[in-house]
Amino acid sequence: MDDLLSEKEQIEQMRAWWSEYGGYVIGGLAIGVASLLGWNYWQDSRLEAQTEGSAMWEALSEHVVDGSLEEAEAVAGELGSVYAGTVYAAQARLAMARLYMDRNRDQDAADVLGELLASDADAPMKHVARTRLARILLYQGKAREVVDLLEGQASDAFAATWNELLGDAYHELGRIGDAQAAYQNALLDPAAQATVDRQLVQWKALDLPEADEQPEADEPPEADE
Repeated sequence: MDDLLSEKEQIEQMRAWWSEYGGYVIGGLAIGVASLLGWNYWQDSRLEAQTEGSAMWEALSEHVVDGSLEEAEAVAGELGSVYAGTVYAAQARLAMARLYMDRNRDQDAADVLGELLASDADAPMKHVARTRLARILLYQGKAREVVDLLEGQASDAFAATWNELLGDAYHELGRIGDAQAAYQNALLDPAAQATVDRQLVQWKALDLPEADEQPEADEPPEADE
């Protein structure tokens, strides 16, 4: 009899517990199922977007190789709007910069690289864009803009390349001491062997005129009144 009462008490306790907390249990299960379904949907959507983005990138690559400018611009524009902030959008801008340079449209190439630098692309993509933009600016004779673009930037992988470009810009600006220092920094960089033509950099350093230690003045000093 005591055992029977004990079982009845246990059943009553379970009923009381379920009456009080059963709603929370059911609600928790429902939330868990909904979360799982939502996660699966998000994963499927993400995979679909990646597949579509990859297909568009392949189409853009073909247009760039073929030199089909209008088609490439259309695909690049869609990648930049639909997949903004992704690696596809960044790669599209790099590809368009190359195509513009092939068409001797260096300012268009500079503009699209500037857009990449202003975007939320990841650092490695921006480093590539910064390097290519610096080369275009040197080609355009805009040494001051190269200095503004590269001075103060830090990257172990790109340091030697940037120092060489800075040396070229300093040379154009007549800042021979700075040019010499930049070339030496490029040559002494551990990564220089793989990233720059060391012999070419050495020739550039040897070809510099006598160093002028006076810093370049942005503006002539005002005359005393």
